[in-house]
Amino acid sequence: MTPTPDEAARAGLRADEFDRDWIREHVSDERRQAARLGDIREAIFGAQDGLVSTVAVASTVAGATGDSFVILVAGIATALAGMFSMAAGEYLSSKSQREIFEAQIAGEREEVETRPGEAQAEVAFMFEEDGLPSDEAAEVARIVSRHPDVLLRTMVEKELALHVEEHAGSPLQGAMVMGGAFGLGAMVPVLPYLIFPVEVAVWVSVLSAGAVLFGIGVAKSRWTRRGALRSGLEILVIGALAGVIGYFFGNVLPPLLGAPPVAT
Repeated sequence: MTPTPDEAARAGLRADEFDRDWIREHVSDERRQAARLGDIREAIFGAQDGLVSTVAVASTVAGATGDSFVILVAGIATALAGMFSMAAGEYLSSKSQREIFEAQIAGEREEVETRPGEAQAEVAFMFEEDGLPSDEAAEVARIVSRHPDVLLRTMVEKELALHVEEHAGSPLQGAMVMGGAFGLGAMVPVLPYLIFPVEVAVWVSVLSAGAVLFGIGVAKSRWTRRGALRSGLEILVIGALAGVIGYFFGNVLPPLLGAPPVAT
């Protein structure tokens, strides 16, 4: 990416030439942005899942029955079940992950308090693994070990590869984002069956879901820094396949299972 004029101007500055207030604000802003990415990830994942799973169910039922009422019931049931399932799953997984992190951090804290020499030796070894010469790694570890809180954070981040964000949302917040995004995504393939005849609605449903999926992929490229077209097409292809395959099996499976053909 081409640097902005401000970035280009800062590129030639030495570390001691930066204003501390600017650095503090800059670091705080980057941490807030990193924390927001968690919510964005959950929203994108929830919306994608809501679209793909609901368009697959709606297309399957449309192919099997041709009854708009049955399709709406199946689509709405899928949306509601998915909302609560995704929200509960996100809440429990985030809560469990946080509890596991806290237990691991407690173990490292005990090591820092009771075996500081061992902790310092581990940090020196990890700095050496990162590429520092052994004498410089030992010196950095010695300086870090003078401050137990810094030593603990260094061990947690480097040894356990954990980083508990200060601005991270709560498990409940993540659950609400995930469930809400799933519900909004699921509405897109269901609404056409309220407006159009089934034979028209099935295509409007798939095309609408595809358009929204493509838009999600394009929007996602802003954070992934991948090509917008490629990102949009990748998600679109997955969603389109789910809808087409669902409709196909909805037409093929009922006769195989002995169901009567759908009246046209």
